[in-house]
Amino acid sequence: MTFVVGENCIKCKHTDCVEVCPVDCFYEGPNMLVIHPDECIDCALCEPECPVDAIFSEDELPDGQEDFLELNQELAEIWPNITEKKDPPADAEDWDGKPDKRDLLER
Repeated sequence: MTFVVGENCIKCKHTDCVEVCPVDCFYEGPNMLVIHPDECIDCALCEPECPVDAIFSEDELPDGQEDFLELNQELAEIWPNITEKKDPPADAEDWDGKPDKRDLLER
């Protein structure tokens, strides 16, 4: 089992989760983070650290976000690993909870 970064991370990209990950399985894109499912050890430390509630256990993904498991796998293969917390985007709060952000994902 793995944890998955879902749609609400898009344009929010808080990195609080990165600091608590014992296996450094987060990868950073231009406006979102993803978790490499083959590296995640299902420790659940990251989930409560996400200030925008964008991290889910793969079996608890919200309806309509099931494909984010595959998306996390795909993007973790091409994006660089991130292991240290960074400042979120200046407008992150403006994007928290906005629906239909999938088309805003930058690869």
